[in-house]
Amino acid sequence: MKDVFDAKILCKNCEAAMKPITIEKKGFFLRAVECVKCGEKIIHPVDLNNFNQYNGLKGKTYSVKLRIVGNSHAISIPKEIVEFINSVNSRMSGHVNDVVKLCFEDFGRLSLKFFDFNEKKIENNREEIRKKW
Repeated sequence: MKDVFDAKILCKNCEAAMKPITIEKKGFFLRAVECVKCGEKIIHPVDLNNFNQYNGLKGKTYSVKLRIVGNSHAISIPKEIVEFINSVNSRMSGHVNDVVKLCFEDFGRLSLKFFDFNEKKIENNREEIRKKW
C-alpha cells in the first residue's frame, strides 16, 4: 500500500512543492514535509500518532504485582506499553531482543531497557529514515 507522503505535496499557503525532511523530538524521528518558500511543515500522521501515544504513556504509573518464578522474581509489563514498543519497533531496523537490560539505578528504582541505543545506532537509524525518503 502506498503512503500519502509518497505523492507530491503542495503547500496550502503558497502552492510550492514541499520537500521531505526528518524532525527529531525526544528521540523520535518524525517524517515530515516542509515548504521551501514559507517554511510550513506537515508531520506524517502515523509518526505524530506514535509520538502522542508515547507522551500519553510516559507519565502514567502502573501498579503491577511482583511474582516469584522459580528462583527469580517477575513483574508483568502492561499490554499497552508492549504494544507501543512493538509498533514503534516495526518501523526500526532492529528487533526487540528476548533479553532486555535491567539496571538497579538507586535504592527502590529499577529500569528496563528494551533498546540499547547509543549515538552510532541513533545516527544509523537517522540515515535509514533519510534513505527511505
